[in-house]
Amino acid sequence: MTSLFEPGPGTGGLPRITPRPTRVGLVSGGLGAYWPQFPDLLPQLRRSADRVAERLAQLDCEVVDVGFISDAEDGARAAERLRAAGCDIILGFLTTYMTATMLVPVAQRSGAPVLLLNLQPTEAMDHETFDTGQWLAYCGACPLPEMANAFRRCGVPFRSVSGYLEEEAAWTKISSWVRAAGVRAALRHGRHGLLGHLYPGMLDVATDLTLVPAQLGGHVEVLEIDDLRVRVEKVSDAETDARVALAREVFTLDDSVQEDDLRWGATVSVALDRLVEDFSLDSLAYYHRGLDGETHERVAAGFILGASLLTARGIPACGEYELRTSLAMLVLDRLGAGGSFTEIQALNFTDDVVEMGHDGPGHLAISDGRPILRGLGVYHGKRGWGVSVEFDVRHGPVTAFGIGQERDGTYRFIASEGRTVPGPLLRIGNTTSRVDFGCHPGEWTDAWSASGIAHHWALGTGHRIGELRAVADLLGLDLVDVNPR
Repeated sequence: MTSLFEPGPGTGGLPRITPRPTRVGLVSGGLGAYWPQFPDLLPQLRRSADRVAERLAQLDCEVVDVGFISDAEDGARAAERLRAAGCDIILGFLTTYMTATMLVPVAQRSGAPVLLLNLQPTEAMDHETFDTGQWLAYCGACPLPEMANAFRRCGVPFRSVSGYLEEEAAWTKISSWVRAAGVRAALRHGRHGLLGHLYPGMLDVATDLTLVPAQLGGHVEVLEIDDLRVRVEKVSDAETDARVALAREVFTLDDSVQEDDLRWGATVSVALDRLVEDFSLDSLAYYHRGLDGETHERVAAGFILGASLLTARGIPACGEYELRTSLAMLVLDRLGAGGSFTEIQALNFTDDVVEMGHDGPGHLAISDGRPILRGLGVYHGKRGWGVSVEFDVRHGPVTAFGIGQERDGTYRFIASEGRTVPGPLLRIGNTTSRVDFGCHPGEWTDAWSASGIAHHWALGTGHRIGELRAVADLLGLDLVDVNPR
């Protein structure tokens, strides 16, 4: 799948990863009793089904079309084919009236969420000329309440899109569901690295590793700092030279950057790439404290450059052992929003903005300008020293998004839409953005904190709550929209 967003000015042409394509199942159908009664009906419905398949193929996904079903036996066979195909979402196209027995097996056996499509041929019937057979081609809405009722009674979540075949608004909704299914698949098939140990005292960050596969899917790979150290030791001078050259291409280097620190960050960056490749990681959260300038402390302090480059390529990496935030970053990245590691830095009651960002890595592809690499003699609250990334998220609509955890362990999506605006920023080697949420910054901060969010989250471009709501629906999670306006 190609990138869903245009790289920002700071990516230096970095190649994006190519995620697994979203696999979309398609089954179309109608009541077989009609075919001998109205000989022209089935050919017309098949043409509509072919058109739906054509439009789906344009959504940058892999389409598994199991054809047209006419009765419950056809439905059962289609269900088995779709189950075997391992679809990420199944679209059931109601071309005319059909019974619930034809689609309930599809929904029950596939293990994938099902979206029902009610797309009639045109905006309206020609009432003066239509006979019964022609009307039946517009009758896909008739079985929709039946499907909803049967799905509900069978314990199957229900969702649908109603419109007409070439209605762009309907296809925008369908595209949103397909994209949400791709995000769900990224989580379910993902391998998420967790390296080092918890930052001492951060109770909100602590995550029961069983909860991730239980609620989101995927695998958490627990890594040691030595898994990276041994790879750092094998990086050649030539590899370091090449990575330094890349850093000079991607970043504006501040005068505070020391050459030795830049080379160390570049060396660790090469080793990080190797770690990600060796363990087939789709995301990475890390933290290691270290002691008194020894090797492990230096390795831990060298993450920022490499983690930022990985994040820009579509492999989110964040510090402070923040597994749930690395997953939130992955969600936003796959929606084309970027997703940068973020926390509150200060409130500005003069300009009515919340200043937010983080020390360490950021998503370079959504930088508002060329990102800066700044040298720091000390990392506040952490051991070590070196180079750090500084930029502002692209100005315009943004969404703050995190994955909260309730007392019973249940995850919930938490999001809030605002706008990043220009203005004065700190120059301390942190990502920093001024976000206007359309209300008093103190009121927003109180509402955001009360939502159950942890003190880290992802900040992405665009207003994404509609898309996030679709992802949450497919995962069976609630979404909290923080909007105190």
